[in-house]
Amino acid sequence: MQAIRTKYIGPGNVRGSRVKATAQAGSLTVGWDSRLNSEANHKAAAQELALRLDWPGHWVGGGLPDGSTAWVCVDERDAFTVAKAGLRS
Repeated sequence: MQAIRTKYIGPGNVRGSRVKATAQAGSLTVGWDSRLNSEANHKAAAQELALRLDWPGHWVGGGLPDGSTAWVCVDERDAFTVAKAGLRS
């Protein structure tokens, strides 16, 4: 499974703001929906790409230092758990 990265693209002279969703398998760009907040716009772009690529599953996103968002599909077989510091389970 590949990760999806979403990145905000500001408005230009011709197009308005948008979000680009990219994975190794492909990419797409969706227009910014002013009715949604930033997180929801990124989520919508990632969801659209996952649907287009036929990648069903439970996707979780997290921010990256450059302001983009990484989305990964969570599967219990590939997941791991980290306990709070000092706690052992």
